[in-house]
Amino acid sequence: MPIPTFYSKKSIQHFNNPKNYGKMKNPDGIGKAGNIICGDVMWLYIKVGKNDVIKDITFQTYGCLAAIASSSMITEMVKGKTIQKALDIDRKKIVKNLGGLPAIKIHCSVLAADALYEAIFNYLSKNKREIPKELLVKHQQLKKEEKQLEKRYKK
Repeated sequence: MPIPTFYSKKSIQHFNNPKNYGKMKNPDGIGKAGNIICGDVMWLYIKVGKNDVIKDITFQTYGCLAAIASSSMITEMVKGKTIQKALDIDRKKIVKNLGGLPAIKIHCSVLAADALYEAIFNYLSKNKREIPKELLVKHQQLKKEEKQLEKRYKK
């Protein structure tokens, strides 16, 4: 009897052959998201072109299969989209595009989405651009959670 797999074929493909992997030189925006409890950490780098189109996006991830697959998938979903359309991508869309993730690994898709939001926030902030209210609220929430976790797990 075959051993049941908890990961979709698409997740395994993105893990074995990640798309858009690597640190980008001179990115327009950098986003970092991590989970101190599981140890996963992701960096997303974006280059923005005319009409706010994300013309390039790369990632570096330290984490499990789900973290790497989610990072790879989000880069594929975002490349060529406007910033506004990229902000519509959330963990549910990442998981759906991966063909599902084990329930215990859903947080990895959240990290990928959070890293994207932070990269866009970084880009808009550096360029003194208006930051959509939803993005500002999300950024503030992420920073608050980060401080709470650091305080809680300082020891």
